[in-house]
Amino acid sequence: MTISNDELRFLIRASYPIIYIVSAEEARVEHALRREVLPGLGGGPGNEKRLITWSITEGFADPARSGASPGAGPGPGRGDSRDPLRALELVEKSPDRAVFLFRDFHPYLQDPTVVRKLRDLAHSLKTSPKTLLILSPVLKIPPEVEKEVAVVEYGLPTLEDLDPIMEEVIEAVRAEGKEDVQLDLSPADREAMLSAALGLTESEAQNVFSKSLVQKRRFDVGVILSEKEQIIRKSGILEYYRHSEAFEDVGGLEALKTWLAKRTRAFTKEAREFGLPQPRGILLIGVPGCGKSLTAKAVGQLWRLPILRLDVGKVFAGLVGSSEENMRKAIRTAEAVAPAILWLDELEKGFSGTQSSGVSDGGTTARVFGSFVTWLQEKTSPVFVIATANNVSLLPPELLRKGRFDEIFFVDLPTLEERESIIRIHLEKRGRDPERFELTELAVYSEGFSGAEIEQAIVSALYDAFDEGARPLTTADIRASFEETVPLSQTMSEEIAELREWASRRARPASAITRRRTASNGGEPRRARQLDL
Repeated sequence: MTISNDELRFLIRASYPIIYIVSAEEARVEHALRREVLPGLGGGPGNEKRLITWSITEGFADPARSGASPGAGPGPGRGDSRDPLRALELVEKSPDRAVFLFRDFHPYLQDPTVVRKLRDLAHSLKTSPKTLLILSPVLKIPPEVEKEVAVVEYGLPTLEDLDPIMEEVIEAVRAEGKEDVQLDLSPADREAMLSAALGLTESEAQNVFSKSLVQKRRFDVGVILSEKEQIIRKSGILEYYRHSEAFEDVGGLEALKTWLAKRTRAFTKEAREFGLPQPRGILLIGVPGCGKSLTAKAVGQLWRLPILRLDVGKVFAGLVGSSEENMRKAIRTAEAVAPAILWLDELEKGFSGTQSSGVSDGGTTARVFGSFVTWLQEKTSPVFVIATANNVSLLPPELLRKGRFDEIFFVDLPTLEERESIIRIHLEKRGRDPERFELTELAVYSEGFSGAEIEQAIVSALYDAFDEGARPLTTADIRASFEETVPLSQTMSEEIAELREWASRRARPASAITRRRTASNGGEPRRARQLDL
């Protein structure tokens, strides 16, 4: 029995008069009530509680007694009713020992008469063997009855719930005798498939398992992640990022890449049984253009998890007072599709006004930020947060406190070896053979360049070669492009020095290679770069 079913059973046995169940899975909740919750209430033979459902389209229905309704036996209230107020009256007058499940009743809670009747009913049900359940995908409780209503957030299916659903799909395909469909899965692959389906309803999981077998002739994680994309789009706050970057596309940053690679199986059942906690997240601080965002994108491909990008600007868009709800909605959506990666790019820009929020915006930014950092500290869902920042001075100090992130990494300008690796990667991505170029020479000439600046220099050199009759690209073309570019390390040398000083005491270096400080890092003329050899 799941936690939600346990909670329902305890509340019904404790004679709570009205219980509000938040779930979009009507069939699953009703099935659990009939098969797991009500049989566990006790009461002896002949005293079991019946489940009677109601909806505006069908009125009352009792699956155990076809055509029966409240009051079908002796006493007042005989008959069916689709009117919400009349339905509540019939519940009050019914002599049955029953649990009444009202589907999608929340729109009628805006009617003052219905609310008043619900409040009266709450008092009368406390001394009767009846319980009223309201089942709705959204939580809308009028303040008049808040104290009378217990709320149960009916959780989405767990791994244990999804496993028999997958097995049903497998057995159905086997019964059809389709030999071209690959159904055998190793225990690890099966767990990966089920983990990918977390966040889907039972019907969504069943559909996507079948879709994977029809489309790919096997179980494929990518098909499941595409289904989750639909859920993310509906939120309007989060953006589903389709990761095309491979982990091999990240040049350098070996310490960071090693740290992430060790946690590839961190969200598996095997890791929990080993005693490992779920990783919380990392904060990447460093020089702009040095691979922070690229790393965040590549982790999704490495871990085979969906990447959700949170645009803080969208959180603050909309009506006054909606920002806090937007943040809560974004968090709920991320948790619904977990395990997942939540990516916040340039975090300092989104929350830079926290300190002055009480004066500038009535405290909205501070409240939204407070909700976010509290969730970071207390979250138990498998959502791995990757936040990036360029200007550490704008980050609220609360964000850097231990416990918010597993690690804070500092991403510096690439070393000589890293620059050579980055040049090789970008040449290969553009269909050039790196062995035809003087990579070490180019790495020397690009001293002080960020990874993004190296990429743009190669693109510029390609344009020059294309403009001259689409001739082959040469080492001289790229070297000339480097000479024409003034890197950020020269225009922002003081800021970078301050950032390095801060990181030397508070962050972990993302590069495993010992950095050799050269004259050009300090702003000396770039003609001296070749001395780095």
